[in-house]
Amino acid sequence: MQLIISPAKKMNVNTDSFDCHGLPHFLPQTEQLLAQLRTMSYEELKMLWKCNDQITALNVERLRSMDLRRGLTPAILAYEGIQYRYIAPGVFTHQELTYVSDHLRILSGFYGLLHPFDGVTPYRLEMGAKLTVGGAKDLYDFWGDRLANALAAETDCIINLASREYSQCISRHLPEGVRLLTCVFGEWKGSKLIEKGTMCKMARGEIVRFMAERQSEDPEVLKTFDRLDYHFSPEESGKNTYVFVKGGR
Repeated sequence: MQLIISPAKKMNVNTDSFDCHGLPHFLPQTEQLLAQLRTMSYEELKMLWKCNDQITALNVERLRSMDLRRGLTPAILAYEGIQYRYIAPGVFTHQELTYVSDHLRILSGFYGLLHPFDGVTPYRLEMGAKLTVGGAKDLYDFWGDRLANALAAETDCIINLASREYSQCISRHLPEGVRLLTCVFGEWKGSKLIEKGTMCKMARGEIVRFMAERQSEDPEVLKTFDRLDYHFSPEESGKNTYVFVKGGR
């Protein structure tokens, strides 16, 4: 069983807390992406990244000085988003760190597929970015079935805690016989079950921590998740979609 999550836009450098266990598996492809990004003008990058001048300038400088092999941060510590704050790897026990190392994978537009302790450097490149490289029209085309096949080589059950932007690079290419179990976090608004972005990110991080604390290898344990006022809803769920509802109706 593997859990997959999205990356976060905000990143930091932390070379002191944990050691990196190695370099990302798809580093040759990352080098190809970096080379392409370095050919682009400031305005082209700003349009690709869809950000303001301050963020563009920061990431242009990152591209200029980027070293993919030195001064790296373990991926689980490099991302600073809400989801990662709720995973809270800094307070994991040794057993919990071992669990996430074995069972958690991070999807990335720049690195493809990351183990939690792969060494990474700050970058900006979302999976949905319209970057043409190596004959590919965008990053979905560039990564193709590589990421799905890499996951399928590790497990026949994937717990999907990623956003649709990232999870579709897996769902489109999964080999037959590999189960993709998607977790949905919602709350009732009248007769509609709606998903709120911030709460979903919090819940995705919390459920990673929940599974690590239990050292669980069984997807059925997910049904007992009860944090942040969520509970599993059998009525709204299906074989490959587990729905967690916040509060009551």
